[in-house]
Amino acid sequence: MSTKAAEQKSFIDAVKSRRTYYNLTNESTVPDSRIEELVRDAILHCPSSFNSQSTRLVVLLKQEHEQLWDMVGEVLKAIVPEDRFETTQQKLSGFRGGYGTIMFFEDPAPIKALQSKFATYSEHFPQWSEHTSAIHQYMLWTAFEAEGLGCNLQHYNPIIDQKVQNHWKIPMDWSLKAQLVFGKPASQPGEKAFQPVEERVFIHGK
Repeated sequence: MSTKAAEQKSFIDAVKSRRTYYNLTNESTVPDSRIEELVRDAILHCPSSFNSQSTRLVVLLKQEHEQLWDMVGEVLKAIVPEDRFETTQQKLSGFRGGYGTIMFFEDPAPIKALQSKFATYSEHFPQWSEHTSAIHQYMLWTAFEAEGLGCNLQHYNPIIDQKVQNHWKIPMDWSLKAQLVFGKPASQPGEKAFQPVEERVFIHGK
């Protein structure tokens, strides 16, 4: 098997094995330098519409990660009914128990510039920006899976946006899209059910 074929197989294996892990420990299977390398690879090589490069990534590790989920708890405690907050707190404690979180933002500046430059497609650029963010999320989720890390993807935006952006001095016009929680898996996920491929894939011309 060629080196290229081996790399492709490795990628497909990671795609197939990527799952949602909620039960995580505050350990990592790789050094922080490897996490940073993967994040830099994502920001450099993930595609974006018209090469907008609008995605911004903020990586929180260890105590910084824990502080994020403490903040989420503070925000939710003010709005979740008291009789339901214990369940919410248990869920947040699970996220806090991981090793790190990547926050995915979109910077509106390059998107607005493209809207002005290509007025015909102006209304589509915000949606394409969402696609760009999703590509980064999926790439890192899959790459972390290949490194033995477990992940789960959360969306506590927009209720945490202002608090988070003030604390980490993130520009207020950036839009928070998702939070990828990661750590060493403490257990395996359950079986995944699949809808029939024949109802979802249609090939013509073969």
